[in-house]
Amino acid sequence: MFRSIESSSGRRYPHDPALRGYHALYRQGEINHCPGCGRTHWHVGRLLAECGFCAAALPLADTGTTGVGLFRRPRLEEAA
Repeated sequence: MFRSIESSSGRRYPHDPALRGYHALYRQGEINHCPGCGRTHWHVGRLLAECGFCAAALPLADTGTTGVGLFRRPRLEEAA
């Protein structure tokens, strides 16, 4: 039987995203310190940035929101 994560008593649960606190992300155009070693050398890919010294990986803050051809809708004649 499934239970709802929200209750009528208003209790908050530890897995609530609003309460998760600090969330490390790699932000383009800013100085990003590694949470593992504190250095600032990164290898940036499409979805992740990896520290050049300790290999800690951080997700990119702005993935999938820029560029040409990321989202392609089928034309009406292709969909039929």
